[in-house]
Amino acid sequence: MDWYVYGKGSSPIRVVSKRRRFRFKGPFLIGLAILIVLGLLWSGFALWNINRAKSTVPMHKADVGIVLGMSMWGDEPSPGLKERLDYGLKLYHNGMFPRFIVSGGLDRPEYKYTEAEGMRNYLVGAGVPEGDILIENAATSTYENLLFSREIMKKEGFTTSIIITHTYHGSRAMEIADALGYDKPELGLTESRVMSMPWNKSREVLAYTKWKIQQLFL
Repeated sequence: MDWYVYGKGSSPIRVVSKRRRFRFKGPFLIGLAILIVLGLLWSGFALWNINRAKSTVPMHKADVGIVLGMSMWGDEPSPGLKERLDYGLKLYHNGMFPRFIVSGGLDRPEYKYTEAEGMRNYLVGAGVPEGDILIENAATSTYENLLFSREIMKKEGFTTSIIITHTYHGSRAMEIADALGYDKPELGLTESRVMSMPWNKSREVLAYTKWKIQQLFL
């Protein structure tokens, strides 16, 4: 039903009734509720997938250990990145691989070192010969970390690898490696004592969702 308002010396003004104005409200709210439920279900699945990642057991010796980059703090690796490097050093000294690939680009234009260069400096400072470290310093994402590291592996004749990262990052890293054609890659995963897991796992849910969308177009 429409209502008309008459003013002095003017034509009638049509006023749309509240019933017509809000008749879309019910279907809109139902659609919104469905989207929220689907989002919660997907987030729950993604979090379950993130939490189930584990290091490969038994872990076999490989040609190379690939340390996936994360942020630098100025000229030094961030505390989280140091955890990955320290775990990589443990595997290296245990004879699990003879060479490193360190992967990661420049975080900020004003930084002196890329993530890969910062990791190399850290490993050299820990006693690793510089000749045992191969640098990939262009990647800006996990996908690029593994894509560009795979190119280095092909160039060097490496066929087997251990991918080194944090546990919360392992599922996505493995899925990407499989999609890129890695030959039975293994995971070397370390827990973090310095990062907020609720925050990082929440970010990883978003990153995992982005990866699954990206995977549709590969």
